[in-house]
Amino acid sequence: MFTPLSPERQQRLRDIKLLILDVDGVLTSAQLFIGGNGEIIKAFNTLDGHGIKMLHQTGVQTAIITARNDPAVAHRAAQLGINHYLHGVENKQQAFAQLCAQTQIAAQQCAFVGDDVIDLPVMTRCGFPFAVANAHSYVKEHALYTTRKSGGFGAVREVTDLIMHAQNTLSDALAEYTK
Repeated sequence: MFTPLSPERQQRLRDIKLLILDVDGVLTSAQLFIGGNGEIIKAFNTLDGHGIKMLHQTGVQTAIITARNDPAVAHRAAQLGINHYLHGVENKQQAFAQLCAQTQIAAQQCAFVGDDVIDLPVMTRCGFPFAVANAHSYVKEHALYTTRKSGGFGAVREVTDLIMHAQNTLSDALAEYTK
């Protein structure tokens, strides 16, 4: 189900209290569909969305840090109950520090999922950096785990399931659907 992790990496996942996500290339495939009026259309994966909702039920918070200011992302974040939505961010490292201060969650208790070099300032400072399968190779070098799935195609669900598995909450979360 998952790529095996060392005991040290399992422990890091057990300590996660906040999952932070990039958008383009992580929650989406990184493709931008631009209409004639300049409207940007993005496709989000429903498996990712449900994984985020399940993770919330275990007490783990979620956040988005994105450089874009996109109404579609704001709408999706609200639909999913994302706890913290930071958009239009020019400096992700600064936004990460502010988020940690605001939530009073230590950097080592945060996981981040990224795909491109703009994500490295957070990935190199958080407790558990993830890269999606289609991430830039340099980003993968800085990840503790690279998903089997690509961004926009279930990578975030893989991450949420992996966190819940390490925290021993996945079985109970899944069992709710077979009662």
